[in-house]
Amino acid sequence: MRLNDLQDVLAHEVKDLYSAEKQLVEALPKMAKAASDERLRKAMEKHLEVTRQQVARLEEVGKTLGTEVTGHACEGMKGLIKEAEGLLKENEPSEALDVALISAAQRVEHYEIAAYGSAVAFAKELGHHDVARTLQQTLDEEGQADKELTDIAESRVNQRAEA
Repeated sequence: MRLNDLQDVLAHEVKDLYSAEKQLVEALPKMAKAASDERLRKAMEKHLEVTRQQVARLEEVGKTLGTEVTGHACEGMKGLIKEAEGLLKENEPSEALDVALISAAQRVEHYEIAAYGSAVAFAKELGHHDVARTLQQTLDEEGQADKELTDIAESRVNQRAEA
């Protein structure tokens, strides 16, 4: 996609985020299934449902902006998911795999936080306040997911994997 102005950059970011979220909808069930810690598994299953809502929001944002959100592949997310899937192929469910899954999931969250943060800023600059609020809602959810993963890691999973 040729970028001529900030509107084009926002449209590109929304397409990239849409692709990223769609890829996560496919990857999260595999990651959740591999988690041996029940709280981690439930957190991933919960985030899968939230991610499905985020996909729908991005479709609405695309309509509002007059941007077709499909037809683009987020290569960054593809790489992050490939790394996580490699962990799943090489390891049986265990406390150590749980730690690695949290790390992989937090990489995903941080990637999304950066992308949504940029998209919110672009939307605000362009005067798309409704779009900015919608994207901010998702940004807040991604931050909450990251905090929950940190809490799971620090309160139980990291210690269990020390042995």
